[in-house]
Amino acid sequence: MGHPGAARSDAVGGDVVGQLTELVVRASWRLRRGAAKELAPLGVTFGQARVMRVLARAGEPLRMADLAATLEIVPRSVTTMIDTLEEAGLVCREADLHDRRSVLVAPTPAGHAVLERLDRARRAGAEELFGRLTAPQRATLLALLAALDADGAVAHAGGR
Repeated sequence: MGHPGAARSDAVGGDVVGQLTELVVRASWRLRRGAAKELAPLGVTFGQARVMRVLARAGEPLRMADLAATLEIVPRSVTTMIDTLEEAGLVCREADLHDRRSVLVAPTPAGHAVLERLDRARRAGAEELFGRLTAPQRATLLALLAALDADGAVAHAGGR
């Protein structure tokens, strides 16, 4: 049966999946709240910042349909976000010379400047959260989260 406290600790800590879920959600929200503080003065939402990061990582203009697929959202949602980002001067649209029905989108120089500022703030927030861990603990956490990431997005994000 084990020691007297064993049954009690199993009852309290028995829902490991629930605990993992709660801790991952809480960590994610801490990162999001930190990012939201940096985004607010720039007038950029969390979703718009994500769109801009995807565009910047692509290294070349992306078709709107490809952007929607990468973000796993419906094309009309991308259109609305791109409209807003274009009005703010952060992205630009251009005709796709290979497919006249398609529109390509890329960050503008102002968009790249905003992304650099956001990246610095994002890294600072992440360092605040993950800085409590030792280097081996961070490496273990990275490996575990990468194992959970079925499509390999963490690897494609360059660890960001």
